[in-house]
Amino acid sequence: MESQESQDAPDVPDVQRAFICASFNQDTTSLSVGTKTGYRLFSVTAVDKLDCIHEGVECPDVYIVERLFSSSLVVVVSLSMPRRMNVYHFKKGTEICNYSYSNNILSVRLNRQRLVVCLEESVYIHNIKDMKLLKTLLNTPTNPTGLCALSVNHSNSYLAYPGSATIGEITVYDANNLSTLTLIQAHDSPLAALTFNASGTKLASASEKGTVIRVFSVPEGQRLFEFRRGMKRYVSISSLSFSADAQFLCASSNTETVHIFKLEQHSPSQDEESPTWSTYMGKMFTAASTYLPTQVSDMMHQDRAFATVRLNMFGLKNICSLATIQKLPRLLVASSDGCLYIYNVDPQDGGECVLVQKHRLFESSEDEVEQKEEEDPEDVVPQPASQSYAATVALPSTPPCSTTLLGYSEDGGAQKGDVIPEHEFAESPVCLDDENEFPPVSKPE
Repeated sequence: MESQESQDAPDVPDVQRAFICASFNQDTTSLSVGTKTGYRLFSVTAVDKLDCIHEGVECPDVYIVERLFSSSLVVVVSLSMPRRMNVYHFKKGTEICNYSYSNNILSVRLNRQRLVVCLEESVYIHNIKDMKLLKTLLNTPTNPTGLCALSVNHSNSYLAYPGSATIGEITVYDANNLSTLTLIQAHDSPLAALTFNASGTKLASASEKGTVIRVFSVPEGQRLFEFRRGMKRYVSISSLSFSADAQFLCASSNTETVHIFKLEQHSPSQDEESPTWSTYMGKMFTAASTYLPTQVSDMMHQDRAFATVRLNMFGLKNICSLATIQKLPRLLVASSDGCLYIYNVDPQDGGECVLVQKHRLFESSEDEVEQKEEEDPEDVVPQPASQSYAATVALPSTPPCSTTLLGYSEDGGAQKGDVIPEHEFAESPVCLDDENEFPPVSKPE
């Protein structure tokens, strides 16, 4: 999520000028924000307070920042060097390694097994424990936004990315076994958003039109659900996110509305046991739809939003995520206005969600001056010794490596899908080989 257009506007607040990108980590316990001066990491495990657990100033103008769960591994890409990926151990304040690529980096995705770097026409798959490059997918369909999704579940590590630049085809790739699983014909228009559920068994997608959101089974590629976000206008879907139990799916866009959909199968047996007027009418519509044009029939079978949020902004970029915070379901919205909004979600009745907290991600210049004058070193809250998903990524015993992945132009000699030769790796890849420090493996729910 980039908001670089706000930097050029003369009348926007300083906080909007500072904000470049934002992302939630894999289990929505942390929010990462890229800024003009570096990046910030926040803990989002409480409603009433937002703790900034780290502020990195290693490089300015950060437009990609991704954290691995609650570990100390963070991946950063700067506008000043858009072809270079920097991997940091932020608690120790050191760089683990960096890699340079043949073109600008558009997105980075990671889980405990794989790190994926997406360029406009290629995808690079690394083994995250030693940063070794395992596979390069060359000549992928033009992907100007770097759209891709990686399953959080490292036992499958499914990767989804556009299979076409002109229609909404999805390529699902097994990043563990390095093979293509399936192609899904998801939409008539090019893709705009993709996301997996936590277990990697469901994949949600939206097209550039933004009116319909579909959910598919993985790896089979069968359509499970279809939701209609709206009919009046096309919108730009900026993010999709499943709840941890995959019972809900939220979607945010460049409009003022965030939609939450409920993934529930309608049981025909229940309808027969307790027939109602709505059930009777539903059967009539179902029967009638067989005689109607396909587009009309599809609309009659699409579910509407279970719950909604009305933001007090329009046209600003944002990302949304569903999380359980302090044992209650919440919707989190991080916006380029420099704020994090937290809403309560009613899992039974849905409806309009209630705003319970608004946090500012940046202090104004006046607040910063006051804070520096009043802050006492003894008052600073220490970082916890261990967080959920435990400790940190091990530091290598060797200095950080810097590897340039060369030779991927037309005359580079590499064929589509070939593994990059060993001599193109760093001579001694950085090994994150201390299993006591690497985030522990936990069984997916």
